[in-house]
Amino acid sequence: MGDYSAAPATSTGSLPASVADLPTADFFDFESLLSVQEQRKLNELRAFLESEIAPYAGQWWEKAEFPEQILPKLAALRLSAPAQRGYTHLFAGLVIAEMTRVDTSIATFFMVHHDLFVESLYDFGSDAQQDRYLDDASNLRTTGAFALTEPDHGSDVAGGMQTTARKVQRPESDGGTYWVINGAKRWIGNGTFCDYMLVWAKDEADGSVLAFIVDASLPGITRSRIENKIALRTVQNADIVLRDVHVAEADRFAGISSFADTNHLLRGSRIMVAWQAVGQQLAAFDVARQYAVERLQFGKPLAKFQLIQQHLVDMLGNAVASMGMMVRIAQLQEGISTDAHGIRHGGADMAQVALAKAYCSARMRETVALGRSILGGNGIVTDYRMAKIFADAEAIYTYEGSYEINSLIVGRAVTGVSAIA
Repeated sequence: MGDYSAAPATSTGSLPASVADLPTADFFDFESLLSVQEQRKLNELRAFLESEIAPYAGQWWEKAEFPEQILPKLAALRLSAPAQRGYTHLFAGLVIAEMTRVDTSIATFFMVHHDLFVESLYDFGSDAQQDRYLDDASNLRTTGAFALTEPDHGSDVAGGMQTTARKVQRPESDGGTYWVINGAKRWIGNGTFCDYMLVWAKDEADGSVLAFIVDASLPGITRSRIENKIALRTVQNADIVLRDVHVAEADRFAGISSFADTNHLLRGSRIMVAWQAVGQQLAAFDVARQYAVERLQFGKPLAKFQLIQQHLVDMLGNAVASMGMMVRIAQLQEGISTDAHGIRHGGADMAQVALAKAYCSARMRETVALGRSILGGNGIVTDYRMAKIFADAEAIYTYEGSYEINSLIVGRAVTGVSAIA
């Protein structure tokens, strides 16, 4: 896998020959498991990231600005929902890892839009909804958000959801049936600028959880950016308030009738966040190794010191172990099949995915801390990439299920006893 510079954020991302000739962080060559076509496509992505993202990512992060101008070029790569395009799940995961390796925020935007919003259209959208929304969304002519979590409900949103939807039935001559949605959502990635939101709400009539494709410009919707973040500053997370928002029956996801229907989507996004934890470790290793090779202290490169080499080896071991776990998850994903009733069988189950997310994010935290240590004082200034990598890791550690919640999901699976509820 490609390497990116440890130099200040304004660097082009190229490496000196002395480092470029060394083994990459993909020390066990997992990438060789891809087809030749997939390897070429991954290299195409790398070239895009090096020219269009790497030189500017630090500036976007510091200013907390999202670069909407890159969306047409990103769309031109045709990487939306890779598994839907015939690529393997391993390739899809490495796409996220490689994006994260260069800029965690861009990878997060990509995941929210493609792995949650677009995949929702594929999995739960009616033929009519797919005809209306899918082509524009897949090609980033429109952008989407996934509005699930709430101000008072994150990990417990399944049972505590407070956003409601009330059905109003009218004759077709009077506009037809519609829903009135009231509530609030928080931490919604892409929420400040998206065109559409997949909003989850509880049916006032029977308490079932429903989902709606909501035009973000509808009357009654207020969106405000969450400020003062120390991680994923380029990502525009929003607080969203919905007051008597009218949504047509045609924009209710007919394929969703309970929170259990979200499991497939959440399992998939959790896998991708675990891949982000891999990418974050690859980035930390790249930056720390280059710094260790180039930085002179006591008249010799840092890399000549035994403790620094030990740090780098520990970082590499964490990254390789995490990659190995995710490669196996990708293999399990390839075993998914759908029966005549539309029910999925096989694949990685939620407990396996939870273990992968918990383990990889814990190793990531160790890895970025070691990398930050290698850079010394330069590890805490955004002139050098490590400070951004270190800060962004905290978001990965928390979202798509915190380390603790994912651990308890695994604990329930291996003991048969739930410690959550």
